Amino acid sequence: MSRPVIPPRVCPAGRVALSGRIAARLPAGLLGLALLGLALLAGAPALAQAPAPVTAPPADAGATAVQRGDNRIVAVVNGDVISRADVVNRARLFALNAGVTLPPEMLERLTAQLTRLLIDERLRLQEVQRRRVPVTDADVAEAVRDLESRNNLPAGALRQQLAAVGIQARVLFDQVRTQIGWARLLRLSLGPDAQPSDQAVEEAMRAARARVGQPEYLVSEIFIPLDDPRQEAETRRFVEEVIGQLRRGVPFPMVATQFGQSQSAVQGGDLGWVRKEELDEAVAGVVERMPPGAISNAIRVPGGFQIVTLRQKRESGRDMATLLTLRQAFFPFATPLNPEAPTLQQRDALERAQRVSGAARSCEAIEQAARAAVPAGADRPVDPGQIRLETVNPPELRSMLAGLTPLRASQPIITPDGILVMMVCTRETRNLAELTPEQARQQILRDRVENLSRQLQRDLRRRAQIEMRS
Repeated sequence: MSRPVIPPRVCPAGRVALSGRIAARLPAGLLGLALLGLALLAGAPALAQAPAPVTAPPADAGATAVQRGDNRIVAVVNGDVISRADVVNRARLFALNAGVTLPPEMLERLTAQLTRLLIDERLRLQEVQRRRVPVTDADVAEAVRDLESRNNLPAGALRQQLAAVGIQARVLFDQVRTQIGWARLLRLSLGPDAQPSDQAVEEAMRAARARVGQPEYLVSEIFIPLDDPRQEAETRRFVEEVIGQLRRGVPFPMVATQFGQSQSAVQGGDLGWVRKEELDEAVAGVVERMPPGAISNAIRVPGGFQIVTLRQKRESGRDMATLLTLRQAFFPFATPLNPEAPTLQQRDALERAQRVSGAARSCEAIEQAARAAVPAGADRPVDPGQIRLETVNPPELRSMLAGLTPLRASQPIITPDGILVMMVCTRETRNLAELTPEQARQQILRDRVENLSRQLQRDLRRRAQIEMRS
């Protein structure tokens, strides 16, 4: 009589995944991943779950415009031409990231702001070139390889995916080149201020200690500038279009990297933990009333419009967390599991998992079992990195990890495509809200870079010769 595969622990949805900072689901948008990667804010791989493949939206009006070679000039920036095809390609890239079609009416609504975005990027690139800030093809290629690696794509796959939907690879690569160059230019322009002094860091630390217990907000932003008051109505319409896309589920970091014009755009709009005093007064009033996860309406601020989302609230200096490091061994099924009629291969996988569960007494033993069970480079990492226990989902998995003694393997965890054995390597409790000197230093530097970026961009626009064409 066959022995059924009876799971000692089964996750309801058939998935074992860790949510939060270390095991966040990969953003759907390719560009969002690329620019977030440049900002060293890479999303970590999902635990025991492959990322969803990137799919292209259906053909649309933008594709038709590019295919017919629409090279009408829409703007000339210090002698450099921006064509209608450039605008359409950027709109197509946005549509690919968002997973939406690009009907003619949406293209028209996006055109004015996309043109402005391309003008600002061209000004930045010209300044990078004028100051001879080096950005090599190898720098761009490395960023692209990093993108493909983080999205579990083989080398060259990104170029192929862009080509499949009619987007020239240079549309993305030029953005990456400009981002790299602008970031380097800002660091060079800061000079000695790029290294905050010990005195400045200590002052920031004292201020943080004085704020303990006050509310803090984890906020992301999209800043859309407005240089000409006569264009306020047009810019507001564009901002409302962006808000509509966000509320329909387009990832905030992707939209921020595409359209945000503050330096936070390279970090997916992430402002980090802030107090209301650090925000514009109008923005602070909205953030105080927002529930986590909400998208704000358009907020008029000096210099333009701001869109914000509140990700989390806490008290300053108080955020106790349980941090774990794990190892996991995965034993895959050759075919989907039918619990009532398991195959011979599935029963064998369970027996192997049970032997590992009973015998493993170290994380190295789990690593060895994982390498023997699954080829190297598989989509379920042996080491998912440090995780915060309170953010683990589903709740059944969180409860299991909470009760698991370090260096003791879990019972086999069965999913539709295989069996997991997990082990907690280390467990510690830490106050994540306690500001460290390095965090204070990075915050000071980020504020300086943001202020300089806005100032330089305004100066470039003021000095530029920009000719708009109908």
